[in-house]
Amino acid sequence: MVTHILAIDQGTTSSRAIVFRADISIAAIAQREFPQQFPASGWVEHEPEDIWNSTVATCRQAMEKAGVTPKDIAAIGITNQRETTVVWDRTNGKAVHRAIVWQDRRTADICARLKAGGHEPAISAKTGLIIDPYFSGTKVAWILDSVPGARARALRGELLFGTVDSYLLWRLTGGKVHATDATNASRTLLFNIHTGQWDDELLDVLQVPRAMLPEVKDSSAHFGDSAPELFGAPIPIRGIAGDQQAAMVGQACFTSGMIKSTYGTGCFALLNTGATPVVSNNKLLTTIAYQLNGERTYALEGSIFVAGSAVQWLRDGLGVIKNASETGALAEQSDPAQSVYLVPAFVGMGAPYWNPNVRGALFGLTRNTGAAELAHAALESVCYQTFDLWDAMRADWSGAGAAHTVLRVDGGMTASSWTMQRLADLLDAPVDRPVIQETTALGAAYLAGLSAGVYPEPSRFADNWQLDRRFKPAMSVVTRTRKLKGWAAAVRGVLASGEAETTPSASAGPDDIPDQVG
Repeated sequence: MVTHILAIDQGTTSSRAIVFRADISIAAIAQREFPQQFPASGWVEHEPEDIWNSTVATCRQAMEKAGVTPKDIAAIGITNQRETTVVWDRTNGKAVHRAIVWQDRRTADICARLKAGGHEPAISAKTGLIIDPYFSGTKVAWILDSVPGARARALRGELLFGTVDSYLLWRLTGGKVHATDATNASRTLLFNIHTGQWDDELLDVLQVPRAMLPEVKDSSAHFGDSAPELFGAPIPIRGIAGDQQAAMVGQACFTSGMIKSTYGTGCFALLNTGATPVVSNNKLLTTIAYQLNGERTYALEGSIFVAGSAVQWLRDGLGVIKNASETGALAEQSDPAQSVYLVPAFVGMGAPYWNPNVRGALFGLTRNTGAAELAHAALESVCYQTFDLWDAMRADWSGAGAAHTVLRVDGGMTASSWTMQRLADLLDAPVDRPVIQETTALGAAYLAGLSAGVYPEPSRFADNWQLDRRFKPAMSVVTRTRKLKGWAAAVRGVLASGEAETTPSASAGPDDIPDQVG
């Protein structure tokens, strides 16, 4: 029997490949970091060739470490950083511009013009999203308008657009398949989540030619086969999902009302709302959680732009720590008499505020504030931002037991028990950390394995979910209330300062835009 699945987990700062066995245990992991480019303040780019080369290298390394060959692998599953945008030549695969990363804010002016033109209500109704530089649609438009000749080439059908999954699929299949899945399509501002189709009105508003777009398929489907020369023989590619939706699948959040939160570079919380797309009154996103057998399951999503990258800032920007693993122990040493708040709006603020123009700030500094207090503030900022999402979700969701929901967590920051305990304290709700932390890759593997017949239907897969530790709230009501009030005041201060600033031009160069951290 063919009993292994190869999961590609292509992230913002690294590419990873994990070989899973039929019992969902991990046979091998390989990871390779690649550089991010910051050509201007608020701009974030990747070299597409770095993404491709690191992906192939880690796949080969993971297979070698696991001692498997293509004949042992039933399928490949792909999960990816979502809104990151690539435009490439249909004939040779060469990108016409660096990939514009989901964090990138250069299209703020385009978004402002769309809002001023009154387009947001119609776009939101169809896509479940808001108009924001975060999403792919305005990134595509920027590339077409900024790269000489790109728009004319796109209109002639010479260029293709895709999120990272589509780009990898095209390269893996030797240019034979240009496709994506419904979860990634739902993050573009171009896809109608109710009809499950690319929308001509949206394409017209954002001026994106239909000829550039990939075919949209189920999250678990046969997308094509890898080119034989890549791994020694073809391997079917049978699962694709955006990273946050893949994590939701990996966390087995298949029941309406379940919530997961993933802590990577950013933080993303998703609430399963079942077959019904719930419209948020609190600036949350309505998105597709997964699509199986042509049936869409929806979710409410809250997106935080800075989570683990706040710890990276402590390490790389301030030199406060040498390794991310030091942060929790350092936070434990902080002075309890100090109330230092970090609002890490390094690239604007995500849900539930959605303000691309504000920048980060520290509040409550004293002469005695040092490394321990900064570490405390950085980790706690992630918990406070999660509380904002949690609070908004409970306000939007009327499902039974919403106020008593357990939060399932995953991602690198969950290794910090200090942070997870503080998260439970501030949410005043249990936080569950699973045994298998590689939930994003596991979700991609499950979707591929489901299509290949290696893994069972969702309900049986959910039975395999195992708890590592439950963190229960232990903070007093008085302390929790005081801390949340302090956070709310800090956020108000950042938002007020943002209103006072002049919005930088999206076309400005690095010397024309005020410096920011990040």
